[in-house]
Amino acid sequence: MQFGRTADENDAREMFEACIGAGINLFDTAYSYTGGASEQMLGKLAAPMADDVLVATKAPNDRPASSDNLRASHELSCKRLGVDCIDIYYLHRFDPETELEETFGTLAEMQSRGLIRHIGVSNFAAWQIMKAQAVCATFDTQIDVCQPMYNLVKRQAEAEILPACEDQGISVCPYSPLGGGLLTGKYADGAAGRLKDDRTYAARYAQSWMHEAARELRHLSERLAIPAATLAVAWVARHPAVTSTLISARNASQLQPSLDAIDFELSDDLHAQVTRLSPTPAPATDRSEEA
Repeated sequence: MQFGRTADENDAREMFEACIGAGINLFDTAYSYTGGASEQMLGKLAAPMADDVLVATKAPNDRPASSDNLRASHELSCKRLGVDCIDIYYLHRFDPETELEETFGTLAEMQSRGLIRHIGVSNFAAWQIMKAQAVCATFDTQIDVCQPMYNLVKRQAEAEILPACEDQGISVCPYSPLGGGLLTGKYADGAAGRLKDDRTYAARYAQSWMHEAARELRHLSERLAIPAATLAVAWVARHPAVTSTLISARNASQLQPSLDAIDFELSDDLHAQVTRLSPTPAPATDRSEEA
């Protein structure tokens, strides 16, 4: 997401190489990221090792998921990425304007023609996932991957999305494990970043309890001498429904604490300590007061 925005080609290459060195083989982008620069930059980096990595991208999030739009945007994404087939092709958001039969029928056709390997959905509610999965079954295919927002202060996915994906055998690749940088602790020092520069992120993480949770995570990280980012990413990755946690940064140095989460063993006790820093969402059928 930062390729072509805060990360230039040199930063992008260094981060890509650091990820490969850490054993990462899945790289995620989107049609709408940085006006197409993200797909172009990732395509160049991944080309020499196309057989060893998976590349995921998403359909546009600013237009209906109609058959014509999906075909046109897929064609342009392939051109930018320099590929004939996209490993994981996501819908970036739920589209209430287009019949699901048209949207997923088109994706099923793309899949049967070898233009995409796996169908994914991002920012879908659990009921939307299940409704779409039922439609997919009529085309003899299925949703393979879900990409929800999930981090220590955005835990709504625990109520229904993650259980639905577990039930359906859908892989989960959550985004924003650092909460737009909030959970790194940097904003406690007045640092610049998206929570100050981007109104969407500022509103998303505006609640005071979220900032308090970030401060407490930072205090815990200082006591343990473990970067807060490492704890935050490891916490997301530890959920049994999570398959692969998406990480992002402006440069390789900023990325490293997230990469370190790969080999960090989050014990049961430490996981419980981190979990207690934020409210657990109520069950979907909430009768918790009787428990």
